[in-house]
Amino acid sequence: MHTIAFVTPWYGENVPGGAEAQTRQTAVHLHAAGIPVEILTTCARDLYSDWSHNHHRPGVELVQGIPVRRFPVQPRDKAAFDAVNWRLIHKLPITAEQERTFLAEMIKAPALYDYMRQQQKRHLFIFIPYMFATTVYGAAIAPERSLMIPCLHDEPYLRLAGYREPLQQVKGLLFFTEAEAKLADTFFPDHNGQIRQVVGGGIDTDVEASAARFWQQFGEQMRDKRPFILYAGRREISKNTPLLLDYWARYQQENGRSVNLVLIGSGDIAVPPTAQSSVIDLGYVSEQARWDAFAAATVFCQPSVHESFSRVIMESWLTETPVLVHGHCTVMKEHCQRANGGLYFTNYDEFAATLDYLLAERETAVTLGQQGRRYVLAHFQWPHIIATFRRIFAQLEEDMGRRFT
Repeated sequence: MHTIAFVTPWYGENVPGGAEAQTRQTAVHLHAAGIPVEILTTCARDLYSDWSHNHHRPGVELVQGIPVRRFPVQPRDKAAFDAVNWRLIHKLPITAEQERTFLAEMIKAPALYDYMRQQQKRHLFIFIPYMFATTVYGAAIAPERSLMIPCLHDEPYLRLAGYREPLQQVKGLLFFTEAEAKLADTFFPDHNGQIRQVVGGGIDTDVEASAARFWQQFGEQMRDKRPFILYAGRREISKNTPLLLDYWARYQQENGRSVNLVLIGSGDIAVPPTAQSSVIDLGYVSEQARWDAFAAATVFCQPSVHESFSRVIMESWLTETPVLVHGHCTVMKEHCQRANGGLYFTNYDEFAATLDYLLAERETAVTLGQQGRRYVLAHFQWPHIIATFRRIFAQLEEDMGRRFT
């Protein structure tokens, strides 16, 4: 069997991000199942670092038993990239020349592509996610040997011409959910024989979480030990964290409930002055403390509209905590409906009403959390996910045998 090579812009055990975590976990579980795996990545540290800086040394190292090949990044015009990216974030039109600048000044790692060209015959490539240069340029090298886990969102980036070709030319697109697959069919309805498969996302379910331990560790910071709503993840515009804080400030002014909003994760975010007395920012916490926070929370809220899977709502459900998500994210809305594990909102009035309900109807909220846990255990355990990958790899190997022998 060919070696499965995950191609991703950065890689490491402590690299933040849902797609990054899913890449690590998938690689680790494939490796544990006896499937040859390696990682092809750059020397950049993570999404938040300077993409021109080689944080890691070039070369090969073993991470959790998996060979990780890192290739150096080169200087880039960050200002030119940021100017175009700002327009995209704010949904403003860009020219074809600006799009070329956006892709050219993203991540420059020519040595990575040289290696792929030289070694392509011994690999099956999996690119994740769709929107980075490592996918755009890497997928063009051997599309017949390539799969992509695109992590699609309905966002301005998906409308760029530069992404259309790699998304349509790779041998297969692998999705986390039916909603993501439908989005791909909406944007790219002509399959042209391309494999399109909902694989799902694997979740480690043998976790141990303790609400009591959370209160013991953080009780002094929790302001009268009130019940709390939890947000866990990056604090930034793309995750809709400012919207959550604005809604929370209004909710506290209008309702005055004795309840807090707890934030954990990385990134700076401005808390409205009127909400500061009820917002507790714990910042980056350990993995165990994170699980304990899920267990201690009354409700977990995920306001993002750009999710292709959302590990955090699965993690919340594993601790039997119900979720409140943004209804404009079709992926999370689909999860909530299938699991019957939470509620969703699309405006402030719905946010306030659903939150009121979950706080008041505690028995129902507990039932929703339990149903969410059953949903995760039924659909996202690793043995099922790995079996699906095996079938896809076998199909691709068989097709490659016909094409290259």
